[in-house]
Amino acid sequence: MANGGPVEHGFPHLETVRAAVTALYRRLSYDTVHRFAVSVAPADVAFCDSDDLYLGAQRVARELVRHYRLPDARMIVGFREMRHAANVELAAGPEYFVELNERFRAHRRDIGAALAHEIMHVFLHRLGLSFPGTRENEILTDTATTYLGAGWLLLDAYREDAVSSQKLGYLTPEEFGYVLAKRALVFGEDPSTWFTSAQAYTAYVRGRERARLDERQPPLSAAGWSGRRRYARDRRHAQDHRPLAVVADAPYDFVPDAGGPLRVAFSCPTCLQRIRVPVRGRVRARCGLCRTVLECDT
Repeated sequence: MANGGPVEHGFPHLETVRAAVTALYRRLSYDTVHRFAVSVAPADVAFCDSDDLYLGAQRVARELVRHYRLPDARMIVGFREMRHAANVELAAGPEYFVELNERFRAHRRDIGAALAHEIMHVFLHRLGLSFPGTRENEILTDTATTYLGAGWLLLDAYREDAVSSQKLGYLTPEEFGYVLAKRALVFGEDPSTWFTSAQAYTAYVRGRERARLDERQPPLSAAGWSGRRRYARDRRHAQDHRPLAVVADAPYDFVPDAGGPLRVAFSCPTCLQRIRVPVRGRVRARCGLCRTVLECDT
């Protein structure tokens, strides 16, 4: 939790974020991911200063448990002084103890954001999905929270001005915006209407620009002129230097098949898993993981 300190910006964790999106699709399946097509509604997790602190926190926690479809998961919420924003005790259940930083007593509108992250830890724990390393696992948790419909709360908790700052989660604001935009492109949502933080909206717009760039990378037909020109040059090089067809600093790789046609490997713009298609002009491919139909010019 950045509380008054510097806030990291940009996309330094993008590789791990993309791996997390792919891991969600692989572990949950296409059908299960699409059960989360509707995000948490702002009214369902709203927290007023006049609300009782503990009853309000329990109400928001129950709503998030319902959203994540966690069966028999009762959250007991408390507050104490700590360095981090929150902590959850991962046991066998059915009761889970969530501790929130004492500062949330005075910043109640951000309680939903903190709980969204911690309850996602419970979701992933029950799912048996984790990444090696604490930081990578926290990035997975932030990404899953956002992609499954509650992470807009984490981005909306980001506020920064000349004298103060606040950010929850391990992703940068722009990375939260990137995952939100990926989700919006799949489910047709517009999360920008839910933001109360102007800085959150700006970060979302930057993340959306980066997410849309994924859909304009060759060999996709929507790629721009400069990308198509470089792709054609790399393709000629790969065809002339088989079987060693390595391309540096490109979003695609050429994969020579013994006795078969040259293939190009690239990331699906939706689930971000690597897929391969033959190099033979215009090709329509269907991602086997997220079922996205891709128009390619290979």
